[in-house]
Amino acid sequence: MKNSTYLIILLALGLLFTTYKWVSAPETAAVNVENTTINDIMTRTSVRSYSGEAVKKVTVDTLLRAAMAAPTAGNKQPWRFVVVNNRQTLRTIGEEFGSMKMAAEAPVAVIMCGEPAATFPGEGVGYWIQDVSAATENLLLAAHAMGLGAVWCGIYPIQERVDKFRSLLSLPEDIIPMACVCVGYPDGESTPKDKWNPEYIHYNKWHSPTE
Repeated sequence: MKNSTYLIILLALGLLFTTYKWVSAPETAAVNVENTTINDIMTRTSVRSYSGEAVKKVTVDTLLRAAMAAPTAGNKQPWRFVVVNNRQTLRTIGEEFGSMKMAAEAPVAVIMCGEPAATFPGEGVGYWIQDVSAATENLLLAAHAMGLGAVWCGIYPIQERVDKFRSLLSLPEDIIPMACVCVGYPDGESTPKDKWNPEYIHYNKWHSPTE
């Protein structure tokens, strides 16, 4: 009799524990995901020095999937991507543009492009810039989360850079290269900058310093 009683108690405790785990798991998972996301945002930094380790195609595909998961006005998705892993092309980018010299050593670079005709007409055409920028940030965060290092190098709106990239990559006239993101495994540690500044924040309306 005693053994049966103990068995029932143990079974009841086991069921209670399992139910608790099942009910609390989603909330715990959400907190963990949130913490990981915030941590990736806060610790991401521009990485300009890379080891010699290659970046596999499946990894690049994951980065591009993350980029294309970005928000986009009207779901127009005007982003276009050119993946550069040709050694000579990467060297040329590094030699032609002083701010992109790290491309010469990077195993891969992704040229973030936009097709303005694919978004809204008229004044809304400029939304392509916001869309491609959002995709670029997604790619940077994904790279950091995967143990890679990356740096965003601007192309557009400097026309000389746009023209050079268009020629180098044989881009059609209706495709605008916006940024070059060099990607590789970091060679050493990088310390993120603390950019928090409450003086940049206004609530409800713009307040002058004297208010």
